[in-house]
Amino acid sequence: MNVLVVGAHGQVGKHLVNLLRDSSEHTVKAMVRKEEQAQAFKMMDVEVAVASLEGSVEDIAQAGIGCNAIVFTAGSGRHTGFDKTMLIDLDGAIKTIEAAEKAGIKRFIMVSAIQSHRREHWHEKMLPYYAAKYYADKFLEQSELTYTIIRPGGLLNEPGSGKVTAAADIRSGLIPREDVARTIMLALTEENTYYQSFDLIAGDVPIHEALKLI
Repeated sequence: MNVLVVGAHGQVGKHLVNLLRDSSEHTVKAMVRKEEQAQAFKMMDVEVAVASLEGSVEDIAQAGIGCNAIVFTAGSGRHTGFDKTMLIDLDGAIKTIEAAEKAGIKRFIMVSAIQSHRREHWHEKMLPYYAAKYYADKFLEQSELTYTIIRPGGLLNEPGSGKVTAAADIRSGLIPREDVARTIMLALTEENTYYQSFDLIAGDVPIHEALKLI
């Protein structure tokens, strides 16, 4: 697949771009919002599209030209206000789903947050963030896209182990960002993950096996 990574400049996004670039099965296009962010990917011989999630659906659809899968791993970040959470994590995600439909791109993977599907487990200090994830995921589930929603636990910068626990309902846990990226890449063509949503934390099962047990 030729995969558009939305949020390629983020930490999970960078891991994923590197994995896809080195893959014999996939090619990658990195979507970033600033030209200066694009230069680093161009130096890696990675195709780049510059488009903002606060821009138009048409701009995002244009970025996806030539792709047949989209991974949404963008986020407003911890250092912005909840206004940006609504504009990026909610509206930006929905715009990207609409752009995929407009561009005829059927495969879509959403990187969400652990337990975002269970309101009773939302963290008190992050309610707008969880609400954004919840409704973006719902919008995707109601689309005509071949979706997978991955809800990783707390993200770590340590090296990945290649082993995870993946299930429909995991209360809490941590996972290296590298293993989230590996899970995304393997899920792209793992049909058992199509039209599925699951929580993801570090575990003892190799990723490719864990995805077959969803």
